[in-house]
Amino acid sequence: MSRLTGWWSRRSSAEKVELYTRWTFHLFVPIELFVLGGTPFNHDGERPLPTQAAVGLLLWIGVHAVLCAFLASRALDHTTGKRERPVRLAVAVAGVTLAVDLALNLLWAGGALPDPAVNVSVLAGTSIFTLCALVLCLGPVRHVVYAVLGTAVATGAPMAAVGNGLDMAAGSAVGILVGGVFISMTSGFSSWLLRIVQELERSRDLKARLAVAEERLRFGRDLHDVMGRNLSVIALKSELAVQLSRRGRPEAVDQMVEVQRIAQESQREVREVVRGYREADLRVELEGARGVLGAAGIDCAVDAPALDLPSEVQSALGWVVRETTTNVLRHGDARRCAIVLRAEPGAVLLTVENDGAEEAGAGDGTGTADVLSRAGRGSGLAGLRERLGAVDGTLDAGPAAPHSFRVTARVPLPRTGRSGAARTPAVPARAVRGENEEYGEHGGHEKHGRHEKEETVA
Repeated sequence: MSRLTGWWSRRSSAEKVELYTRWTFHLFVPIELFVLGGTPFNHDGERPLPTQAAVGLLLWIGVHAVLCAFLASRALDHTTGKRERPVRLAVAVAGVTLAVDLALNLLWAGGALPDPAVNVSVLAGTSIFTLCALVLCLGPVRHVVYAVLGTAVATGAPMAAVGNGLDMAAGSAVGILVGGVFISMTSGFSSWLLRIVQELERSRDLKARLAVAEERLRFGRDLHDVMGRNLSVIALKSELAVQLSRRGRPEAVDQMVEVQRIAQESQREVREVVRGYREADLRVELEGARGVLGAAGIDCAVDAPALDLPSEVQSALGWVVRETTTNVLRHGDARRCAIVLRAEPGAVLLTVENDGAEEAGAGDGTGTADVLSRAGRGSGLAGLRERLGAVDGTLDAGPAAPHSFRVTARVPLPRTGRSGAARTPAVPARAVRGENEEYGEHGGHEKHGRHEKEETVA
């Protein structure tokens, strides 16, 4: 069953709305054939249409339905930003319809089409379906009003001009005005809704990219804080060692030993920045997940009661919240995310579950599981397991239900002694439903790099 519905469930909300809208207008082809196709063969027995005329009208109705569907498809391409506005195609379809309507009126006046009811049905029907496709190409509402009025005049005026009866012309014009208003509102609203959904989808993607860019900026600031001063000290001491070496002073060796020590210390600090072995406050991470996911349009619920947790446990769980939040933002099409913190006998359990996982992702590498698996080296699942391993914790990740992915972190709690270390309480319990709140830098408290003393050599 999942294979049958996967082509639909793998699409985003905007793609689903676009697909539904397109096929709605494509269905107008069989609808027009069903409504108007049998009209040329219906008569009252007194003035039947010749067989050649009836077949000709049926062919024209079929060609007209295909032309309108093609115009509607190109107009929806313009609505979604894939093509320019199909002005020439719209003028061509309107011109062909007007020319054929004029020819049918002349044949009606000449007696080749003797049944007025059939003639009016075909003329008015094709005009209404043409208007439905033309509205998709128009922008302001006043242009839609002009299109409805113009269609009514273009249908009724030729009837009156060739002498097919003022009553027929007036009735056709009024019918097109009434039906045109309805069909124009329906068609215009569909186009407007598709445009709004596309803009919302682009806004959501932009917010997610901004969240990722903010995290990159934070990482860049951290790296600058760690490396900036150390590199300056290395450059200064290296230059000093060169000067001392040229003078034959033995202090040059001491300076190079110091350069080596600072370089090794910098390497360790950079590794800590990359792997994230710094304090991450669980309270800050939960608030950050709530704010960032809410800003991205994801309904986020945080259930974290106040727990007395050691600082190292909070830091490890905070990194789990940060990494999983980033994956929810960057991958999948999640609408809801639930973060739950629970205390168990001798352990604490953190679960992060979202509904953005795709069943097809297990095979094509696009699902949340494959994304985390590919990221497992360094900063993905393996990185989280390393952080949790430092506090004897475990991490499980995998599908929890159809289109749902769950990450579970379990950390054992040390037994509380009389001289136990002070513990920092976690964030109080509260449920969040996609609230947009300001959140500064997504990440924990930052450590400042060690200050090195510079030596002065006389």
